[in-house]
Amino acid sequence: MDLKQLEYMVQIAEEKNITKASEKLFITQSALNQQLLKLEKELGSPLFYRSRTNWRLTEVGEIYINAAKEILGIKKETYNRISDLIDMKNTHLSIGLTPERGISMFASVYPEFHKLHPNVIVEPVELSVRQQEAMINRRELDVGFLTLSDDMQKKDNVYTSILIEDIIVAIPSSHPLAKNGSMYGELLKDIDLELLKEDNFVLISKGSTIREAINPLFQDARFSPKLLFETRSCQTLINMVMKNLCCTILPEHYALDSKDVIYFSLPQKPQLRVVAMHKKGVYLSKATEDFINLASIYWNKLRRENHLN
Repeated sequence: MDLKQLEYMVQIAEEKNITKASEKLFITQSALNQQLLKLEKELGSPLFYRSRTNWRLTEVGEIYINAAKEILGIKKETYNRISDLIDMKNTHLSIGLTPERGISMFASVYPEFHKLHPNVIVEPVELSVRQQEAMINRRELDVGFLTLSDDMQKKDNVYTSILIEDIIVAIPSSHPLAKNGSMYGELLKDIDLELLKEDNFVLISKGSTIREAINPLFQDARFSPKLLFETRSCQTLINMVMKNLCCTILPEHYALDSKDVIYFSLPQKPQLRVVAMHKKGVYLSKATEDFINLASIYWNKLRRENHLN
């Protein structure tokens, strides 16, 4: 079986378009099409339903592409093992990162990682938790850095715990309850969320791990928040509080040292877990282990510096 041909077919499947796939592969469309036609003749069946804008896999195509990804994953694992033995040049490490905090961590960690592994080509990709889980299961990522709301979210993979952090309440310093709260860096006091039922909120978007941890808090308080809007950015949440527009609930990582924001803890003590995840049974290269270790050092140092409790 031709591994290059496998890579070609997987690229077409991912792009859902042979023109885009050929551009990504740096070969002509006609050459790529010849490879596809040759394979389909060999298999005796088309791999794709063709259209001008969207190529979909046939049932045969689904079987072939799933097997191709598995074979390419085995190839990558084999090369990782050999690389660790003989310091092979130009190995590849793909890393899944959640938006905002993930990419900030990468920017801080990469310079030190590059000193340790100057020959490793790193591909950072910003993805949601669910996207990372799916790509790791398909061996398309070596490791993902995820935020989980509880252990029940863990699937059948390997998880390395990096950080546990509290979910906290932030309100404007002009709020009537602000006198009962704490400034950044001080010991936090609990607040009954029901006391904020008449206030406006801006919350992280539905479907996110953080939102899944937040929703039960409002259920416990027996009210639905009055939402101004939802956002995928925790930075936006805290900025809206600073502008005296709303209250919010967010991970302590995003708390800012500002006279315009007051913080509270919650009686339920909700928490998030930052973990590194890789596929069970797949070899973890020395480069991957080192990156996980550097990420752990980064986040725990940041927590110590910015700890609120």
